[in-house]
Amino acid sequence: MTDYLKLAAEVGEITRLAGAAIMEIYETEDFGVEMKSDDSPLTKADKAGNDVIVAGLEALEFQAPIISEEGKGVAYEVRSQYKQFWLVDPLDGTKEFIKRNGEFTVNIALVEAGKPILGAVYVPATGELYYSAKGEGAWKVSDGEPERIAAASFTMQDTNLRVVASRSHLNEGTQAFMDKLDQPEIVSRGSSLKIIELATGSAHLYPRLAPTMEWDTGAAHAILLEAGGKMVDDGTGKELRYNKENLLNPFFIAYGNVREELLAC
Repeated sequence: MTDYLKLAAEVGEITRLAGAAIMEIYETEDFGVEMKSDDSPLTKADKAGNDVIVAGLEALEFQAPIISEEGKGVAYEVRSQYKQFWLVDPLDGTKEFIKRNGEFTVNIALVEAGKPILGAVYVPATGELYYSAKGEGAWKVSDGEPERIAAASFTMQDTNLRVVASRSHLNEGTQAFMDKLDQPEIVSRGSSLKIIELATGSAHLYPRLAPTMEWDTGAAHAILLEAGGKMVDDGTGKELRYNKENLLNPFFIAYGNVREELLAC
């Protein structure tokens, strides 16, 4: 039987190695920026991180197929048959990387039956590592031994809830969500760190009413779940699912440890 917490720690080490490769490029003058078909940027660091992750996952005793943002697309007819698979974003926050603000991450999730059951998120600029395994809690490693993390407990009626959002780019839907809260405080973070803010209890809510892809959220979603939070489809209220035919996520709301009976806002 697989020890998923041990596996999560091993995957965390792979994210560290990818982070080291990314930081080598971060400290140079030439990021080799290209634009993808969707007008999002791609750098040498995305490619270098992906190469390290793929090699690391393929070297593990535990084997599963890999779906990566920077890998070749896998037809739905094929991946729909996967019982488990690795979901990889080698550099989440490429725009933050290019801006050199440090708010970018390396992300690996293990998905089973549409749910992320293991996640590892590494922050190369700070050396912080977060990982989780289903039923085994969520953990942070910065210096020394892993420390368990937990989402903050709250109700939607609380004052001064901390909401992860952009101060300068609040779209109409996000503003409408904010308007229902009692004097919310905005927390601005890049990449999957938005979700990690909830998992560590540093923020309470993250309304993402704009497009994201499955690999943007899978690893941090796994960590948030084990920390006591959730990420739900804004339209249905159901937990986000993975390995859909279209890998685009629906708009969603991520919550820390919110009381169920007061979830509606």
